[in-house]
Amino acid sequence: MITPTDDLYITEDTKLESGIYYVPNGLTILEDGITLDGNGALLVGKERFGRGIRISGRSNVTIKNLRLQEYEFGIHAQDSQNLTISNCRITATAETPANTIFLNVWLPAEKSYGGGIFLKNVSHSQVLDNDLQHQMNGLHTYHCQHLAVRSNNASYCSGWGFHLYDTCDSLFEANTADYCCRYQPHGERTGHLGADAAGFLMVYNSCRNTFRRNNARMGGDGFFVGGMTSEFEPVGCNDNLFEENDGSYSPNIAFEATFCSGNVFRGNYANASNYGFWLGFSSNGVLENNQIINNRLAGIATENGCHFEVRNNLFQNNGHGLLLWSKQVPAFAKGVPDNDTSHNWVVEGNTFHNNRKAIRIAADQDHGVRPLPPTGEWGLPAPMPHHHAIRRNRLENNQMDLDFVRIIDTITEENTGTRYDRRKHHQPG
Repeated sequence: MITPTDDLYITEDTKLESGIYYVPNGLTILEDGITLDGNGALLVGKERFGRGIRISGRSNVTIKNLRLQEYEFGIHAQDSQNLTISNCRITATAETPANTIFLNVWLPAEKSYGGGIFLKNVSHSQVLDNDLQHQMNGLHTYHCQHLAVRSNNASYCSGWGFHLYDTCDSLFEANTADYCCRYQPHGERTGHLGADAAGFLMVYNSCRNTFRRNNARMGGDGFFVGGMTSEFEPVGCNDNLFEENDGSYSPNIAFEATFCSGNVFRGNYANASNYGFWLGFSSNGVLENNQIINNRLAGIATENGCHFEVRNNLFQNNGHGLLLWSKQVPAFAKGVPDNDTSHNWVVEGNTFHNNRKAIRIAADQDHGVRPLPPTGEWGLPAPMPHHHAIRRNRLENNQMDLDFVRIIDTITEENTGTRYDRRKHHQPG
């Protein structure tokens, strides 16, 4: 065993002496195939600058049983493969003060906020059983592939528990990122609770990932997937699978996935938020067997979404169960030309129980509930919502079952329930 010293270079398998060590310049891994066993040692940085562990251009490196705090990044790895980071506790890394700014979700790697673990251009690697709580961000992954991220806890972060930027073909399983939230003041008495903090943030072409059995409760958003930049550049986060996750109790949205295609949401919990799912300008998605209960405004809310399948979900005690609407937004037309209105949804085999409105589909709306001026918000109306199929759903004790405003070529058939009148709604208009 060795005693850690400042700016130590690790060139062979190393086990540290347990204890607390002030090493503001951290340690550097200089060879492939090395295991660094922290043995419970705590490395302490200075004023949240620098990097606790540096790995660059290495392969087959293992970091385990180490504690780090007071760095910009606890572990910083780039251009590497076959890494394993396990059983580490990293906290108190660089943080933009809470209750100040609205976060910038598009920051590139060189401008990233601080965090517990930072990976850039890392592939075929594992992040397992780490404690990444109580800082701004738990795990950043920039331009990564084939990661396995399991059983980590990144709760109580003021930014993001888990952040994917151009990260693909990876597995995030059984992680926890509860209470990842912040507040942006606006004046003396008002502000925004959430400010784009989230348990899981996925941006900039993060595709073909699997998220299974993760908790992201009570976050600014639970899961936040953004497929278009603030400059209207399409960068879709497509073909991801979200299965058996819990994004409930958000002051905003349990699962948000905008400007994306091909995402599947199966068996998730999207409860007690403003919105269970917000899927604006997305397409070719599947939502099945989800629990969607007690959302204040809507269970599923989607502006100009197309080609969705919504099957076998439970919608209960929501303001709206399913809320679909159209609005013309010329700035988005180039990036998502097929999303000119709400169209081609299959809504089948769901239970809608005790919602204020079970299903509302409406043309030219603001947030789905307020009509825009007759000429449209930008001078022209959107095409009318069309080609929806609503069939074999159970409609029970809703204040209103179906509410259609200026829609065409839509069918309702074989729906049943306590108040449902199929003759009244068979020809929506």
